[in-house]
Amino acid sequence: MGMIAEFKDFAMKGNVVDMAVGVVIGGAFGKIIGSAVNDVIMPVVGAMTGGVDFSQRFIWLGDKENVPATLEAAREAGGPYLGWGPFLQNTIDFLIVAAAIFVAIKVMNSMKKKEEEAPKEPAEDIVLLREIRDGLSK
Repeated sequence: MGMIAEFKDFAMKGNVVDMAVGVVIGGAFGKIIGSAVNDVIMPVVGAMTGGVDFSQRFIWLGDKENVPATLEAAREAGGPYLGWGPFLQNTIDFLIVAAAIFVAIKVMNSMKKKEEEAPKEPAEDIVLLREIRDGLSK
């Protein structure tokens, strides 16, 4: 029973539970950001660039006579290529995620500052001490 009790104590610590919640929310947040990039931002970028699909762009570094038509064909051929399109896609994904996290943290910090700035009711012992002080001064 000792091992189970130790595991229960470890798993129920606040930091572990908070981390687990963060991982689950992060996974869902990643899906939202992925959809925003793939379904909203990249089609707009593609329209601005004449309908170019960046996720399939690559530079073939192998034999110039047998250049594969698609990125998938280049991968299957096993020859050297630079997949700059997927790199660009992942870079845009990262920048959007970083910006979204920055904004979320900024909002949370501003809410926390407002909470800290709000006047708090004095503790009961402080009220009692003030009453005693005021009674003694009379």
